[in-house]
Amino acid sequence: MFLDVTLRRNPALIEAAFKLHQEGVIQPDTYILDLDAIISNAKAIKYEADKYGIKLYFMTKQFGRNPYVSRKLMDLGYEGAVAVDYREADILYDSGIKIGHVGHLVQVPSNKIESMLLKRPEVITVYSVEKAKEISDIAAKLGINQNIMLRVIDKDDTFYPGQYGGFYIDELVEKAGEIIKLPNVNIYGITSFPCFLYDSDSQSIKETNNIKTILKAKEVLEKNFKIILKEINTPSATCTSNIRRIAELGGTHGEPGHGLVGTTPIHAVKDEVEIPAIVYVSEVSHNLGNASYCYGGGHYRRSHMHSALVGKGMESMKRVEVEMPDSNSIDYYICLKENANIGETVILSFRTQIFVTRSEVAVVKGISSGRVEIAGIYDSLGRLIRR
Repeated sequence: MFLDVTLRRNPALIEAAFKLHQEGVIQPDTYILDLDAIISNAKAIKYEADKYGIKLYFMTKQFGRNPYVSRKLMDLGYEGAVAVDYREADILYDSGIKIGHVGHLVQVPSNKIESMLLKRPEVITVYSVEKAKEISDIAAKLGINQNIMLRVIDKDDTFYPGQYGGFYIDELVEKAGEIIKLPNVNIYGITSFPCFLYDSDSQSIKETNNIKTILKAKEVLEKNFKIILKEINTPSATCTSNIRRIAELGGTHGEPGHGLVGTTPIHAVKDEVEIPAIVYVSEVSHNLGNASYCYGGGHYRRSHMHSALVGKGMESMKRVEVEMPDSNSIDYYICLKENANIGETVILSFRTQIFVTRSEVAVVKGISSGRVEIAGIYDSLGRLIRR
């Protein structure tokens, strides 16, 4: 999906990938994160966000909850991490990363609320009155108040399977009225997901109906309860070119994830400010018939992988078509549609969510200057394996 644009806009990353694998520094089934490119992308997004008064939480699941990269983002002035689930919050917090937002997409489990509150997140998203009450009760025991966001939904909104939950707009007055009575939580903001999606017809990022629902919810809450919402959180497809639109629609916060590594869908078809900052590295394992097979482990079912670069370096590499792994099976291998030499490097660039893979993650600095250095090799959940 991103192989052509990576070759054109960040060939040094591909060159480094060949070199690191052929020298045995990294193993097959390893993602390489180009730290220089990520920092450059993050600066560009932050600059645009500052211009329009948009605050940013960074989303780390796409690049494996990586604490090394996260610390660099904190150094740039990002507000903190948005932890997609409670385990991500644990890993990042234990690595010294501020938790800005948690509970969206995955609610904080009942027995994790106390430990989560002790992390002092800026805001926790809730989908129910019951969850808000649990948070209020434990916050009272701890002697603190906790800001919460309500995830608001309507029947025409966009949802992904496995991500349902929130407050229906026509029930919001009733539910919010119950929450406002809770003594140790404050309704701080509202959110939904996805608020923006790439539109292939116009080759642009467009808002979804979820944005309309958020704006309706803001009006309902402020009119009925005289509260001023401090956070209108509008995640999905956050990148430099979409920041202005977030502001125009009344958003206050974005949550870049794929934008940081240059892999939102729009980055595959247009030259955005951000450049590709991630590739997947494998190795030819064996041949069978007219096909060859490289080691798997990093496939994500929405990857849209099409082709790979195969060889021992950029001078000798060839492009080979890839057969997408069957989503009903484990990706022990990835099929290349022609024979290749055993041991050759295979480089792919596709849309991923590293945290749901079993891959290793190599954070590499100095690629832009030609002084390539491994900063650390981590597992897919952000735990350091070796330096």
